[in-house]
Amino acid sequence: MKLAQQIWDTALGELQLQVSKPNYNTWLKETRGISYQDDVFIIGVPNIFVAEWLADRLYSLITRTLSDTLSKAVNVQFLTLVSPQAETRPASVCLADGGTSAKLMDPLRSTISKPEYAFDAVTIKQPARVFNLNPRYTFEHFITGECNRMAHVAAVEITEAQGCLYNPLFIYGNSGVGKTHLLQAIAHAVKARGPRVLYMRAEHFTSEFITAIKNRNAEDFRRSFRNTNVLLLDDLHFLAGKTGTQECVFHIFNELYDTNCQIVITSDRPPKALSTLQKKLRSRLESGLVVELQTVDTETRLAILKAKAKHLKVSIPPEVMNFLAAQFPNNVRELEGALNKVANCANLSHTKLDIKLAKKAVQDLLPGDAKQTVLFSPKQIIEAVGEHYEIAQEEITGKRRDKKTALARQVAMYLLREQNHYSLTEVGRMLGDRDHTTILHGQEKITAELKSNQTLVKSIDDIRQTLLSRKSTG
Repeated sequence: MKLAQQIWDTALGELQLQVSKPNYNTWLKETRGISYQDDVFIIGVPNIFVAEWLADRLYSLITRTLSDTLSKAVNVQFLTLVSPQAETRPASVCLADGGTSAKLMDPLRSTISKPEYAFDAVTIKQPARVFNLNPRYTFEHFITGECNRMAHVAAVEITEAQGCLYNPLFIYGNSGVGKTHLLQAIAHAVKARGPRVLYMRAEHFTSEFITAIKNRNAEDFRRSFRNTNVLLLDDLHFLAGKTGTQECVFHIFNELYDTNCQIVITSDRPPKALSTLQKKLRSRLESGLVVELQTVDTETRLAILKAKAKHLKVSIPPEVMNFLAAQFPNNVRELEGALNKVANCANLSHTKLDIKLAKKAVQDLLPGDAKQTVLFSPKQIIEAVGEHYEIAQEEITGKRRDKKTALARQVAMYLLREQNHYSLTEVGRMLGDRDHTTILHGQEKITAELKSNQTLVKSIDDIRQTLLSRKSTG
């Protein structure tokens, strides 16, 4: 007992330097070193809530710190403790890995003659690897659109029929389109239902695997994944070129697949594009459902902004929403970060939240060429188009269908979509309550003609120059 406590006091000194003071006082201060036998270090904790929190959030850090302290690899287990006066009969407690156990009670009592504590129950037998889940990364907070609907539906369905529908499920897409959000949403949903879920980033997996190799317990590392119901591995592309780690992933994949474990993996590319991945692993990944999270379209970006504004309890004018959606088209995290900054600037400066403030607030977030982007009002765009084609604004938004008016109207559709990134429905409303399919057709027609029609290219350039020359503030 004394030896274990001395070891733990040393480890606590190191941990105190690595975690925040509130976390240390809340979760680590009242813990005790109970036993160190056969490379198993047992830590006593006040209650099951502390045990689960430490297992979920700090297990790797604790294990690494103890291993460094002892200069050898150790396995960590947590026990809840009660005072000597309390009833010492073991009570079965729900484990973080889904079972119940009090198996270490009698062996431990037999090795400690005068215990300072009685053992209530074993709470954790192996780590529940669900690291740093964002509480907002749930299905309820995931905004769907045409760009992500298929991936979202597949993710929801596998939480209800694990291992039976799409196994493995491989989700790929560029950074910031929602891969991690979907993966963690699955983790939240599965944890709520009870099955054992294991969520890891590929980078973390690699780090643990390398440590296991150094400590000559790679087989134990592989075995620690058994009895998992759902495996979630984020950012697989991180394994590029890491042959040994890929081999380990392949064997774990096979073992879990054979036991009907649901496997979900994300990457920035589809399996066939991961050229540095072993062929046999790529083949396994392609055997299930491969779905893409596409770049978030304008309608979905606006929906995300509206949801975020509602969460922040701020009122964002439509023109500011359109501006942000236009300036941050590729990354949802950047989009939400820009909205946060705009809202905070308005709040701190006690200034009206308008387009002028929004441009100033996000100026440093924009790439170099985008900083010069100017947002024009729909009226200004339609007027500039009308002037170029010598057609009144009322005719562009009206019912005339002659060739010249139709062309001007389609150019207006194109600019309202490409310049300001308005939704199809919004553009239809601006141009005389036209159907969104009409707007889409007009935009696509102009886009296609721009590839070969130099006269049209010059006309649109002239219209943009007219708008810029007026130095509009939107």
